Amino acid sequence: MCAPPPAESSRPTLRLLPGHDRRLRAGHPWVFSNELAWSPPLRGLAPGTVVRIEAASGRPEGTFFFNPHSLIAARRLDRDPEAAIDRGFVAARLERAAALRARLFAAPYHRLCHAEGDGLPGLVIDRYGDVLVASHNTAGMAALEAEILAALAGLFAPAAVVARDDSHARALEGLPERVAVLAGILPERVVVEEGGVAFPVDPLGGQKTGWFYDQRFNRDRVAALAAGARVLDVYCHTGAFGLRCAAAGAAHVTLADRSEPALALAAETARANGLAGRVEIRRAEAFGLLERLAGEGGRFDLVVCDPPAFAKSRKDHGPALKGYEKLARLAAAAVAPGGFLFLASCSHHVAAAEFAASVARGLARAGREGRILRLSGAGPDHPVHPHLPESAYLKAVLLQLD
Repeated sequence: MCAPPPAESSRPTLRLLPGHDRRLRAGHPWVFSNELAWSPPLRGLAPGTVVRIEAASGRPEGTFFFNPHSLIAARRLDRDPEAAIDRGFVAARLERAAALRARLFAAPYHRLCHAEGDGLPGLVIDRYGDVLVASHNTAGMAALEAEILAALAGLFAPAAVVARDDSHARALEGLPERVAVLAGILPERVVVEEGGVAFPVDPLGGQKTGWFYDQRFNRDRVAALAAGARVLDVYCHTGAFGLRCAAAGAAHVTLADRSEPALALAAETARANGLAGRVEIRRAEAFGLLERLAGEGGRFDLVVCDPPAFAKSRKDHGPALKGYEKLARLAAAAVAPGGFLFLASCSHHVAAAEFAASVARGLARAGREGRILRLSGAGPDHPVHPHLPESAYLKAVLLQLD
């Protein structure tokens, strides 16, 4: 007997143009808008619709989120073209992500979910004990908000869930910005415990979700070099690198940033952790401060420069490379012979090799020799999808200079 024909899918079906299925077959999770065979009904689908995608031959490629208004038109959720995308699906992915973090960390302070790296494209969740801060950066995840909240409640019973939906990525998906408490009651005090220091966190008003977990392991490496050192932390924000160094025994730490609120929080953290006596706060623009220090002959045993992204779009690429070169040149001049320099870039549009080359040019222009001790990126709670190497946005280099 002949097998019955497969049941017709209840979800919209999209077709790829001929020859545009190779990346998907190789494992890439995205479909770009110019790879689809468009029709008027497709353009009328709501952003975030769950769809089935097929190759031009009719071979199923899986279940995807679809957004007709985005350059990244579809993001794969599952290779099964009929996978149920519901509360159970979300809970299973979050449970898997939580199990990984439980093997990596002894305490519940980490990135719990990192978008495609954890199989939930566009969903970022940071965990601060029993407070969860979520960013829904794709229309699909925005549409699944109720299911996400239910899954989080069942798995973690959080005191509060906060939405930090104010990233540039949402604009690309046609989504409005929003910051709100979605569930529970936000405690008056939210902290991150790291390296023996309790850092206060502002989930509603701080940068990103309130903390930069991606640099945690880099802070560990830098703090391990800080005992007895004179430390300069430029672009310090709320002082994570510098205060970790102070807690590790640095003789003196200078925290520098142009944000008065960030410096006020850094000073509060230093006082609360008994570190204020060895911490100096300087409100200053980074390049100007480094130039003044060079003119004054100021030298430090350890200099940290962790700036915000210099390249926020492709058009910023060239100026960003020059900026990183200049930063490396000025920062190197502030490092004492035998001292250490840590430089980082969180610019998506600057590749790791380009950043390293800019740093090398800066060192040469400063007339400094040295050696690279470590090239690194974000910690393992920021897993990278194997076919999205460009999502490994954080680049960092640790050097010793002669």
